[in-house]
Amino acid sequence: MNSVTPILSSNSTQPQTLDHFAITFAPLSLEEVYARADDSANGAIVVMSGMVRNQTDGQPVIALEYQAYEPMAIQVFKQIAAEIRQTWTDVTRVVIHHRTGKLTVGEISVLVAVGCPHRSEAFAACKYAIDTLKHNAPIWKKEHWADGSTSWVSIGACEQSPESC
Repeated sequence: MNSVTPILSSNSTQPQTLDHFAITFAPLSLEEVYARADDSANGAIVVMSGMVRNQTDGQPVIALEYQAYEPMAIQVFKQIAAEIRQTWTDVTRVVIHHRTGKLTVGEISVLVAVGCPHRSEAFAACKYAIDTLKHNAPIWKKEHWADGSTSWVSIGACEQSPESC
């Protein structure tokens, strides 16, 4: 199932900005996410690209499989954007796209982009977005190990060992 949800949200420094959120089975596009975060008021666009790596805690991984409760995940993405604007009021755009399905090593699973007049705020807001998404969004991943076994990773595991998420 594909869902692309553009929203118009209020911002204290600009009357309205266009944010964009998506949960999709299709491959994610860095170019699209960057373009959606672009705005003439930006001095910086920070993009975080999360991808499938070849190991977790030293154990070889061959694939990750993502599932999401889509309506709630989109609501969490919207809430993250609202919280970002409460802290970094100059943010012009927030873009969050997450993929579902089975992805192999090297494929992009999540893209987060934040546009802002200043780089330090853009970096901080982007870090906040991905960290909050990891802990709050109803998105789960199943790790497929080289030995043929699999295991589901819960969101709470990120709180105990954030470097492995």
